[in-house]
Amino acid sequence: MHSNDAQMLVLTVLADGPLHGYAINTAIEQLTGQRLGPGSLYGALTRLEAKQLIEPLAEEGRQRPLRLTDEGRTALERELRTMAHVASVGLRSLGVRPA
Repeated sequence: MHSNDAQMLVLTVLADGPLHGYAINTAIEQLTGQRLGPGSLYGALTRLEAKQLIEPLAEEGRQRPLRLTDEGRTALERELRTMAHVASVGLRSLGVRPA
């Protein structure tokens, strides 16, 4: 999995609301059938936080939930629209009706 893919998965699962690291990976596994490795997950979280696309909330015990920022929500929507367009064109080119 590429780091940009991991970042997109994190943003996608955080669109439903704040989650901590383990819960983020569980949601990604439910979405894709695969968990991210610790390096991929925490690398993506670090990069997304540095880009101010996600932000930490107050700690809950030993866990630190993260949530999308407004910028993160905008970036996710833009990327998903681009991905949907690319998927639609690719499926049409294959002669497959988009879902």
